[in-house]
Amino acid sequence: MIFTHKVRAMNTEKKAGRYERLYQQIDELIIKSNNPLSNMATIVAVLHHKMDYFFWTGFYLLQHEKLQVGPYQGSLACINLAKDTGVCWAAVNSQSTVVVEDVHAFPGHIACDSRSNSEIVVPVFDTEGRLTAVLDVDSSDYASFDTTDQFWLEKIVSLVYKHNG
Repeated sequence: MIFTHKVRAMNTEKKAGRYERLYQQIDELIIKSNNPLSNMATIVAVLHHKMDYFFWTGFYLLQHEKLQVGPYQGSLACINLAKDTGVCWAAVNSQSTVVVEDVHAFPGHIACDSRSNSEIVVPVFDTEGRLTAVLDVDSSDYASFDTTDQFWLEKIVSLVYKHNG
């Protein structure tokens, strides 16, 4: 299978540079916020509109043993994600980032939008180290996400609670 898409046109150095600028922009936007939900909404808006291969960008909140949709941009989201199913729950259960090149090959994948072909899910931890949410980003292209995305998205989600301490 041949993968051709926008992300391949962006080399690692260019992608890292864009992420670095976005990280600084988001940090400056939320520096006076002490509201994690507002921070999540800002992060989603910036990422969704600045990264051209992000098809769906949003947070799922872990509340009462359920993953429920939080701030997002893109097509209509699944409101609740079935426990221990799909990429988001894989990230919750492993407490680590999960990168999937082809979601159709991922066991138990939850297809909220059939146009999604690859995905990255990054856990969000509060100031006490508790997992509170995940950032879920889908792409309509296959194999869109790599270690550069993982590094920078992990750094960006750390901003959710940065100014709340």
